[in-house]
Amino acid sequence: MKTSRSRLRPLIGAIAVAAAAGLVLAGCTTSGPSSEASSGGKTITVAQVNEVTSFNYNTPQGNLDMNGMLNYMTQPTFYTLDQSYKVIHNSDLGSYKKLSDNPLKVEYTLNPDAKWSDGTPMTADDLLLGWAQLSCYYDSSTTDAKGDVTKGTQYFSTASGCVFATGLPTVSSDNKSMTITYDQPYVDWEIMSPIQLPAHVVAAEIGSTTKDLTKAFLDTPKGDTANPAAPNATLEKAAKLVNTGFDTTSLPKDKKLYVSGGPLVVSAWTPKQSMTLVPNPEYKGKHAVKFGKLVVRFIADANAQVTALQNGEVDAIQPQASADTVKALKSASGVDLEQGSQVAYDHLDLNFKSPVFTDPTVRQAFLLTVPRQDILNAIVTPINSSAKVLDSQIFLPGQDGYDESVKQNGSSAYDKVDIEKAKQLLAGKTPTVKILYNSQNPNRVDSFQAIQSSAAKAGIKVVDGGSPQWSSLLAGGDYDASLFGWANPGAGNAQLPQLFQIGNGSNYNNFNNQEASDLAVKSQTTLDTTDLQNIKFQLDKIAFQQAYGLPLFQLPGLFANTSKVKNIGYFGGQNGIFWNVWDWTK
Repeated sequence: MKTSRSRLRPLIGAIAVAAAAGLVLAGCTTSGPSSEASSGGKTITVAQVNEVTSFNYNTPQGNLDMNGMLNYMTQPTFYTLDQSYKVIHNSDLGSYKKLSDNPLKVEYTLNPDAKWSDGTPMTADDLLLGWAQLSCYYDSSTTDAKGDVTKGTQYFSTASGCVFATGLPTVSSDNKSMTITYDQPYVDWEIMSPIQLPAHVVAAEIGSTTKDLTKAFLDTPKGDTANPAAPNATLEKAAKLVNTGFDTTSLPKDKKLYVSGGPLVVSAWTPKQSMTLVPNPEYKGKHAVKFGKLVVRFIADANAQVTALQNGEVDAIQPQASADTVKALKSASGVDLEQGSQVAYDHLDLNFKSPVFTDPTVRQAFLLTVPRQDILNAIVTPINSSAKVLDSQIFLPGQDGYDESVKQNGSSAYDKVDIEKAKQLLAGKTPTVKILYNSQNPNRVDSFQAIQSSAAKAGIKVVDGGSPQWSSLLAGGDYDASLFGWANPGAGNAQLPQLFQIGNGSNYNNFNNQEASDLAVKSQTTLDTTDLQNIKFQLDKIAFQQAYGLPLFQLPGLFANTSKVKNIGYFGGQNGIFWNVWDWTK
């Protein structure tokens, strides 16, 4: 995935300032053995595949797995997930509770001593900013079938899109609580955490004050698409900063841009090599870390990660799983290996803005050439002999609904490669298809090459669009198909509008089926579990009928660490190996 938080995150959509967690894209320096931190605590060094690209992961371009992991460790959240993906309320930050069902009303209260890492108290100003990011309350924009704004103003751009609607929140007299009243029921209210970035920092960066920023939030009327008003200048500046101002490829000179509200705070970043985090001195609670320093080494190659672990350069790794990697780790002495399935999957998406794929028969023909079984056999079967090709765009194997959906969704049409049928559908056409993927990910390279070779047999020329900057190129659309992964947090349903809602910032392939878009939006207010499941079945079927693309396989996952580090347990969700970083000791 884009392995691009349920909001999906592309792997190497969850939303900590989360409308609901959704999908994410799944893709000072240490050069020797770990050393003691100057604070007197231990240093723990962990290798990760992808490098940080933003201190705000809750945007379409920032919605990358490593950005989400960084956010998890450095920004406040009202909840976490346990190993079974059960929602656990985080009392370190404060509390939240449902006040009523009809209308749905939820109150968030910050602890009196909650502070940002620069010593500034957390207040309802921060909650209002988080809510404004997620709610799209002020937007007056009208979009066309392609999702482009044709009239009005769109303020905050989020990875999850607009998945719920509320009235203007009310704030307590002590400025520590905020109450949200929803316009409709909201299925994922318990994983909506309206805080991420510090309001005082956003205000200072745009030349304003926290008081004036909050005043703009409270005084600006709800956006009206029928009669859009002129944009509010303060909100426009704030949104522009939030949307792009936290994106970076090195440690900002302006320290305000990485103020932390979580248990750790960034202290150094050597681009292309490593990032160092230290305990947030203002953080209080059970999630305070028990070590002196965390160094994240950016090592894309799995073999290099294993070598670094064996040489004592790192204490733990989360490499891309492969048979060779597992074999090497099992034979290594003093190494603990944790394996499991990820709540993540690799997939091939077709770009519905691409002229090549305006003809549905061309889409179908291309998908009939995709050798999914061969790709599975090459990448996953050597690790998990019982693994099967993924046959759903919505469910993963073992999840309630997977088998039932597969029986009715039409995925059987692509069970096997059918070159002759593809040729018949093409009727002499010889289309060219450019595929975007992570050129530094060996599994994606293998998948691309397999597709390229097979498609050529039907007269389809597949062009190499691979790039190390693949995640930043997804939203641009300068490709015909994309090959990447989605990581799901393991809870929630925000991934549905992420994938299928017209105009959603994470709908990277511009899927523009109105029925699917309406169903995806409806899912967010559907509380009946049977009705919600039926919506998912319908979406899965539409995706195959329209030749949306093809799911490939569920991603296997593995963590490995030396015996020096204790309490690293396996977790298949988006937060990866860092899911319980506060429990680690060395």
